[in-house]
Amino acid sequence: MSKNDPYAALRIKEFNIFLFVRFLLVFGWSMQFIVIEWQVYSITKDPLSLGIIGLMEIIPAFSMALFAGHIVDQKEKRNLLAICTAAFSLISLGLFLLTTESVLESWSTNYILYSIYGLVFFGGFLRSFFGPTIFSLVALLVPKKIYHNAATWSTSTWKTASVSGALFGGIFIGKIGVDKTLCLVFILVILAFIFTFLIKKKPILNTKIGEPMKESLKAGVKFVFQNKAILGVLTLDMIAVLFGGTVAILSVFAQDVLNVGPEGFGLLNASISMGSIVTMFLTTYIPINRNTGKKMLVSVFIFGLSIIGFGLSSIFWLSLLMLFISGAADGISMVIRQTILQLKTPDEMRGRVSSVNSMFVGSSNELGAFESGLAAKILGPVVAVVFGGTMTLITVVATGALNPTLRELDLTEEIEANENKE
Repeated sequence: MSKNDPYAALRIKEFNIFLFVRFLLVFGWSMQFIVIEWQVYSITKDPLSLGIIGLMEIIPAFSMALFAGHIVDQKEKRNLLAICTAAFSLISLGLFLLTTESVLESWSTNYILYSIYGLVFFGGFLRSFFGPTIFSLVALLVPKKIYHNAATWSTSTWKTASVSGALFGGIFIGKIGVDKTLCLVFILVILAFIFTFLIKKKPILNTKIGEPMKESLKAGVKFVFQNKAILGVLTLDMIAVLFGGTVAILSVFAQDVLNVGPEGFGLLNASISMGSIVTMFLTTYIPINRNTGKKMLVSVFIFGLSIIGFGLSSIFWLSLLMLFISGAADGISMVIRQTILQLKTPDEMRGRVSSVNSMFVGSSNELGAFESGLAAKILGPVVAVVFGGTMTLITVVATGALNPTLRELDLTEEIEANENKE
């Protein structure tokens, strides 16, 4: 196999099946997310209600993260993925039923709203298991020497599914309605569940099966906080996502600022992911191993500038461009983060380290959604977005100055050493 083969991971059959399953799940989840965001804002006309959606997901996702990581490290990964997918199908089914015409006519608006929040809460609990399971399974499907390549393709698949789900979600809201779109999500999740069983069960690499939970969790947290490269990149991404995220209030911009309707709303969501996809595919040909830390800092700085540009724009095509650039910059930072985690995490600790990652970065998406919704209600959507982008820029400058380990990070030797094995 060529040393610089950009398609190395794609030559493994089970990894391709995994990518297909992940695509279906993320496509469905992305579509479901923007449909629910649209539905909730249409019901309430209150930006804070969009923030509450994020809050309802972050509470269980954050509080259960370490426990989920412990369970993932103790259990077989393929079956865990199947269980998570089955549970996801129940959420999709519930949301579909809540948006049917009979329920909308017979239930009060508040009851429907609170029921949606309840299912989102259940989804947050489920997500705390999804992340560590997928992260751990990737490492069991490909040899270590192509972890960085697998991480790039896995993240690219996730973003491709995100852009497709966001785009088609917005289109389907206008074409077939909210309820039928959520029914489609349910069908896709069931299909993903079926294909999961084409992946064989994998060995449990943790040598400490039955280890007391307290000791297991302590070891996982200790490892992350002692590894300055991992801690630095997680902290930077967490703060950038917390203040720089605009996804949660895009429906406000679509309906009240840009006046572009559901199709435009879908395009706004899609433009972010489209930018990420472009850069992620480029990184399969142009490695990010040299000057990795500097590339991370520059990409997040560009992300912050583009968020400010989006907040100040009142022109639809310019807003799309700013979001595309933000997605492109974010795509680079995501590939770098996933590569660092895959290369520097021991096999027996992947579930717990991924859980800490979800607490830092994953949960900051939902906390950022709440922050964005609250800031939009208090300051207005434009000022809220500009404020968030400005905080991102300040964070990058501070991190670059105070964290020389991250600033000087270079993965060249580590990647080359893995490629030369066997």
